[in-house]
Amino acid sequence: SGSFALLQAEVLALDEDEDDLEVFSNYASLMDMNSFSTMMPTSPLSMINQIKFEDERDLKELFITVDKPESYVTTIETFITYSIMTKSSRGEFDSSEFAVRRRYQGFLWLKGKLEEAHPTLIIPPFPEKFIVKGMVEHFNDDFLETCRKALHKFLSRTADHPTLTFNKVFKIFLTKQGPGLLSRMGPTVRTVPQLKDILKNRLEEFMEMNNFIEIFSQKTNLIDKISWRIFKEEREYFDEMKEYGPIHILWLVSEEDLVDTLKDVDSCIDRCCKATEKWMFGLSEALLPVVHEYVLYSEMLVGVMKRRDQIQAELDSKVEALTYKKADSDLLTEEIGKLEDKVEYANNALKAEWERWQQNMQNDIKLAFTDMAEESIHYYEQCLTTWESFLTSPTSTWKNSL
Repeated sequence: SGSFALLQAEVLALDEDEDDLEVFSNYASLMDMNSFSTMMPTSPLSMINQIKFEDERDLKELFITVDKPESYVTTIETFITYSIMTKSSRGEFDSSEFAVRRRYQGFLWLKGKLEEAHPTLIIPPFPEKFIVKGMVEHFNDDFLETCRKALHKFLSRTADHPTLTFNKVFKIFLTKQGPGLLSRMGPTVRTVPQLKDILKNRLEEFMEMNNFIEIFSQKTNLIDKISWRIFKEEREYFDEMKEYGPIHILWLVSEEDLVDTLKDVDSCIDRCCKATEKWMFGLSEALLPVVHEYVLYSEMLVGVMKRRDQIQAELDSKVEALTYKKADSDLLTEEIGKLEDKVEYANNALKAEWERWQQNMQNDIKLAFTDMAEESIHYYEQCLTTWESFLTSPTSTWKNSL
């Protein structure tokens, strides 16, 4: 198809000056994949059937790992690249394993291309470049690990998506290696124009979606802020407790009668410190990333709804032009017919996507909060048991000491 030929030409033009270009998946396999897209049915109903057909495939045939971040320093900039290992048994791949390296701009390029190809699908949220701003130093180990996890989640979500996983650009991103291949393509995300007027023909269900997104955004942002505040306060408590324990050991020098008691107190504090550290780790790994991911999802949803509205607005403007005969009637009628198909496909795709996303969202959030609740109960029970054992210990001299 023309779009694939253009994409292929872009890739070749960018790589013609690269001597060490490695191609893990050759152009023949890409053309085979393209032959599938040229046979794609064009009517809205058949397109939805195609989506359902893709949904029935075994998505778990694609396994992706983002690992081994490496920093590079040039005279112009400093940047990080990440290793992407892909294993697949799908027929459209000409090998079972692929290895490429990508930098942040490459991931951003992929996100933009996916949004262009699928304007009303919910693309997995992309990690902000400042994701750990104020928490860790730029390019230190904590920063690199946080970014690696976020980028890994982005690709994993894309691979698990019933439609995005078969996108030809996604395949190129995973399989084709070339220095600067993607990052030098430049930005691909187009700004969605703001609609000057409220859409006349917006369906009630999309109005309800917009209302849900607004409320969902407010709640997730609030939960995100509260969760980080809890984590910060617990971190401060943990730091103070670590300093508090050794004080009792220093106290032993001047209080010989309290040696056993002070040692027991120090031991209890140490155990509580370890329990607190484990609980904070669970909070930072299990709850905080999930909540923040859905903060980003709420922002993605706003973009999806704007793109749907833009398609609808384009149709409305053509219908209005035909009504007032502002242009050639035959040409407008033909354009309106195509736009009606486009709107119907966009609407149907969004409806199916909305249902799938809501189910995933409910499962993710429920699991995150349930796991965190269980971890919290275990944490407080562990600390309580620690101090109760100290109070009931037959060797404890704390009562006599008092």
